[in-house]
Amino acid sequence: MRRLFYILIATAVLSALCVSASAEMRFPPPEFEGDYVMPTTTTPHPHPDIYEYVDVAVLAAALSLASYLTLKLRSRRAIFVLMMLSLIYFGYWRKGCVCPIGAIQNIILSIFDSTYTVPITVSLFFLLPLVFTLFFGRVFCAAVCPLGAIQDMVLVRPVSVPYWLAAGLRLLAYLYLTLAVLFAATGSAFLICRYDPFVAFFRLSGNVNMLIIGLCFLLVGLFVGRPYCRFFCPYGVILRQLSRLSKWRVTITPDECIQCRLCEEACPFGAIRRPAVEWPAVEYAKARRRIAFLILLIPVLIALCGWGGSLLKNVTSRMHPTVRLAERIYLEEAGEVEGVTDPSTAFRATGRTIEDLYDEASVIREKFVTAGWVLGGFMGLVIGLKLGAVSVWRKRTDYEADRAGCIACGRCFKYCPREHVRLEKNKQEIS
Repeated sequence: MRRLFYILIATAVLSALCVSASAEMRFPPPEFEGDYVMPTTTTPHPHPDIYEYVDVAVLAAALSLASYLTLKLRSRRAIFVLMMLSLIYFGYWRKGCVCPIGAIQNIILSIFDSTYTVPITVSLFFLLPLVFTLFFGRVFCAAVCPLGAIQDMVLVRPVSVPYWLAAGLRLLAYLYLTLAVLFAATGSAFLICRYDPFVAFFRLSGNVNMLIIGLCFLLVGLFVGRPYCRFFCPYGVILRQLSRLSKWRVTITPDECIQCRLCEEACPFGAIRRPAVEWPAVEYAKARRRIAFLILLIPVLIALCGWGGSLLKNVTSRMHPTVRLAERIYLEEAGEVEGVTDPSTAFRATGRTIEDLYDEASVIREKFVTAGWVLGGFMGLVIGLKLGAVSVWRKRTDYEADRAGCIACGRCFKYCPREHVRLEKNKQEIS
């Protein structure tokens, strides 16, 4: 009986398998004439992350080479060649992404949102140029950044921008950085990536408006050295401050300066500082009063700019998708607009109440009030310090490259007579 029971079980299983097989072949494949072979279904493997680590390795190698070419070899030609290679690789081959400039937003979002994790490769792209800048100056700007390279490539007839005007225009970069931090911290948008002026050129496609903006930067760049880098780049703001602390830095001449002024004429970025004597007694007294006034003015600027930033909550909060959705739903409910949008239709399909959406949008808008006070106050502090910087008289005995403004492009090497003497000595020693 037990054997018969096992036979019945086996028969039932085999019957089920046969029924299943026949069910699968209810729609048999068509019969093709010839030697047609049915393709084998395969599952694609996930895209490996090895390319991201290759990018990090290339970035580290390019930064190391740029440091050597700038501080040791002192060759403008070699720096230019590396700059073009970086433009090809990081710009056109890797399509301008991942880049340290846009990585600012990833880092900021990870700080304010515990659920967001930054990939290690993005963190390395953000940190490596900062570390090299801290030791060797702005070598990333010199020969590795593709955004700087594409502007440097089109510079044909540079004109000088007055120091006071350049200092004022650099406030735009601080404002851009402040807005990027605000929108990234609140999870509203990645402003830097959205308005990257050159990524459309690197990808040979993109938004028409961004193509026009990028083209405008390049047209201005024919006459003004690297306008985006100097007056808009948010990452450049950070690099400027770190380069002030760099252990090694670019020097115009390898030894003593003969004050020929050729370096001043060669630099298209206004990064050469002239010799300056000590303040006369009369000017010194005036400067002390002016600096004292600016010190007292800084708290006022912080308060005013912070208050102004908080008043912009209705404007800045619209970058957040929830706030935009709440405003759209309100207009649709009030009959002030016709039709519906995909986001509003999707919201109504969720079953949530409109009051819940309004409450959530109100909470988000209040966050923009607090952020407006903080970041607006930061802009007030920057303005106050900028006013102080242009008012201070620093003593210099020779022509010097400004630690913050010099991007280590090497143009001054090419024009310095003492550099030519050094190169001639090296040739004689080799021969």
